[in-house]
Amino acid sequence: MPWIEQIPVEKATGLLKKELEAAVERAGRVWHIVHVMSLNPRALRDSMRFYTAIMLKDSPLTRVQREMLATVVARELECHY
Repeated sequence: MPWIEQIPVEKATGLLKKELEAAVERAGRVWHIVHVMSLNPRALRDSMRFYTAIMLKDSPLTRVQREMLATVVARELECHY
């Protein structure tokens, strides 16, 4: 398994600290999929904006349908996170 350097949550500052705090507010913790982007806080911010737009904002699909699609795609791609 590849290893990707990550900034420890307790050492985060600026935009990264803000994004990690938002992650904890959203999910109660910082998930690995979020933490792995810690070296690029702008990419993390933009990724979370994109995720929020497609999964949580207005859509012709229900939240359940969107989660189901995400699950099927992850399974098809053998993504186990």
